Amino acid sequence: MNADVLVKPFARLMVILTALCWPMIGAADLPDFTELVEQNHMSVVNISTTSEVDRSPSGLGGPGAEDSPFSEFFRKFLEEQENGSGSQEQNYQQKDPAENLLKAQFDSDSLGSGFIVSSDGFILTNNHVIEGAEEIVVRLYDRRQYVAELIGRDPRSDVAVLKIDATGLPAARIGKSSELAVGEWVLAIGSPFGFDFSVTAGIVSATGRSLPRENYVPFIQTDVAINPGNSGGPLFNLDGEVVGINSQIYSRTGGFMGLSFSIPIEMAVDIAEQLKDDGKVSRGWLGVIIQEVTRDLAESFSMDIAHGALISRILPDSPAASSDLQVGDIIVAFNGGYVDKSSSLPPLVGQVRAGREASVDVIREGKRETLSVLIGELPGANELASAGKSKSPTVNNKLGIDVAAVDDEINNAMELDGEGVVVTQVGEGPAAMAGVRIGDVITMIDNNSISSVEDFKKAMDAVEGGSSVAVLVQREQGPIFLALTVQ
Repeated sequence: MNADVLVKPFARLMVILTALCWPMIGAADLPDFTELVEQNHMSVVNISTTSEVDRSPSGLGGPGAEDSPFSEFFRKFLEEQENGSGSQEQNYQQKDPAENLLKAQFDSDSLGSGFIVSSDGFILTNNHVIEGAEEIVVRLYDRRQYVAELIGRDPRSDVAVLKIDATGLPAARIGKSSELAVGEWVLAIGSPFGFDFSVTAGIVSATGRSLPRENYVPFIQTDVAINPGNSGGPLFNLDGEVVGINSQIYSRTGGFMGLSFSIPIEMAVDIAEQLKDDGKVSRGWLGVIIQEVTRDLAESFSMDIAHGALISRILPDSPAASSDLQVGDIIVAFNGGYVDKSSSLPPLVGQVRAGREASVDVIREGKRETLSVLIGELPGANELASAGKSKSPTVNNKLGIDVAAVDDEINNAMELDGEGVVVTQVGEGPAAMAGVRIGDVITMIDNNSISSVEDFKKAMDAVEGGSSVAVLVQREQGPIFLALTVQ
């Protein structure tokens, strides 16, 4: 008998059996969250707040309204697109089947989530959930309700600590977000749109995410479905440990789009302890203005790979000013933490308490050095005054710009300490292509400080054709390095 007569039917049978069994094989690989939820849902709480609400048509108190704590939840990412459909308020007021539900739930009070961190009634949540509230009501899993006391809040990290007068409460177990792996399963419990104790699950999409206007929080990014009302709730790992506080979403429509961000639990717990003990949060401060290291800049600094945070300015009377750090140094590690991008540095610095020493690894003139810096406490934001324009005589150079000496007005406004030359004219050439503008003050070229027009001429004479040169310019927004390719 021909062997093919037997083999072919057998092969077809195996294909059919595999197709039938595949759903069961796939299902066996998926986690079962039922036990996790059963053991941990009791530590999650519902938070409602009441405040004075503008009941005019433009002040519905909904999730996009200015007076709602949830406005911050969305406002962080809902920027009007170039060809968008209007403001975020307009987006939320579109005719939708859920419109009446949203208005009804958010018209007089706002909803959020939180979780119990100690059996005597301490609760963690987001600052934006309780900000501006006249009364904060916490509802437990068994429907008991308590008026909560606000122990402290930190807008910078979006963490708040509440206290209710109760004992013997089921506290959540705290895990380590530092041990999370991308692709790991995680689960959220909260009250989206007031639907109490809703459970959603997904995976970790990334860790250490830096977001706009959130320099000091290395967020956990997930694809767990998060909506208004989840804010402040816990993010669990598969061991039932809290690894983050669900805080923000990225959305162009107002709805969930697969991009959710959570505050790492280690940071949240540290902030909570400071709020309970001191009533405020102390963050480390280095006192440098930094920028991204582009490929062109990396080449000009003799680096094979573009990474790190390039120091474009050292603020006066700062910890960095009292150290051996220099403008032009590229910070590649801080206290043992790798600095991949410029945005990686602020969270690392912020975690160090003021008054403690920190090690800083820098690339300087192509060589790696380790320095020690005494960290200070982060002050309020500093702003540079507007700079005027100089009318001094100019000098032509191979970059295609005219420069002049810095006058007293510019020197005082930009706190230059007599450094730099001001750009008075920009023609065609490498400078224009790199983005140099009239009014820029050039303070460094190819790691050489520029204090006068003569220094500028010498630096230009030393520049070779075909090379990439890093130029540090001062602007009213702050200092920035530009990479100029000289023809």
